[in-house]
Amino acid sequence: MAESPFSPEPLPAGTRIACRVEYDGSSYNGWQSQPHVGVVTVQDQLELALAEIANTPLRVQCAGRTDTGVHAHSQIIHFDNPVARSCKAWVLGGNARLPYTIRIHWAVPVVEEFHARFSAQSRRYRYVIANTRIRPALMQGQLTWHRRKLNADAMHAAAQALIGEWDFSAFRAASCQSRTPMRNVQFIDVRRRGDLVILEVQANAFLHHMVRNIAGALLAVGDGRKPQQWIAKLLEGRDRTVAAETAPANGLYLVDVEYPAHYGLPVTPYGPILLGINPQTDAGI
Repeated sequence: MAESPFSPEPLPAGTRIACRVEYDGSSYNGWQSQPHVGVVTVQDQLELALAEIANTPLRVQCAGRTDTGVHAHSQIIHFDNPVARSCKAWVLGGNARLPYTIRIHWAVPVVEEFHARFSAQSRRYRYVIANTRIRPALMQGQLTWHRRKLNADAMHAAAQALIGEWDFSAFRAASCQSRTPMRNVQFIDVRRRGDLVILEVQANAFLHHMVRNIAGALLAVGDGRKPQQWIAKLLEGRDRTVAAETAPANGLYLVDVEYPAHYGLPVTPYGPILLGINPQTDAGI
C-alpha cells in the first residue's frame, strides 16, 4: 500500500497497521511484556499509548524482542486497527502519550498477511564501543566502554568465519528458547571511527544474546587476549562454556529489519543517529 505515513484520512477498522518504533532501552526491562508487577517494558508503554487513541486495549507484534538495556533505531511492529483512525493519529497521538524515550516514526497500512516478525527476511544490529582509556562522561547507556586498545582490523578478519548458515550454540544464551541453534549470518563488519569501534551484523534471525556473545568474543580478539582463529574454533566447537563473557547491553541497537519490497514499507535511515554515518560506505571510518 502507498498510503502516506502521515495521512490524515481515517482508515477502516480492521486495517493492519505497521509502524517503525525507536527507543532508548536503558530504563526498560526489554521489549516484551512481563507478568511481574512493577516491571516496565517497551511493549507495555507502547500498547498503553495506542490503547488511548483506540479507546480500547490492543496488542502489538514486533520484529524482534530486545533484551533489557538494548536500544532500537528501527523496531517494526504491527497491529490491527480496531477503530477508524488515520496514520497521522497513530504517529502524532501515540508520541504525545509516550515517554520521550520511545518514538513512533511512521505508520502505514499493510496487507493482512503482513506480520512484523514472520514476514521479516533479516535483522541488522549495530554495537557501538567507546574505545578510550577513560570511561566517557557523556552518552551513558548509549555506548559500551572498553579501555584496552582494540584492533578493529583483527576483529573484522576474525568475524568473517561467522558468515553463512551455522550452528551458533557457542554464541547462544543458556536461557535461549529457540528450537534450533541454526542461523544464517549474511554479513558482519567491524570498523573504527575515531574512538568508536562499530560492530555491524545482519542475519535472518538471532538467538538470545547472540550479538552480545559475538561482541564479547570479538573484544577478546581485538584487545589481544585471544588469536583471530579463536572465533572459528568457538563456532566449530559449539560450546558456550568456553567462549567469552556476554558483552554489556549498552551500545547495542536493532537498526534495521528487511522485508520484501512488495509490502511497500518506508526506507529506514541509517542509525543510530549518534553515528551520523553509514558504516558500510562512509570513508571516514
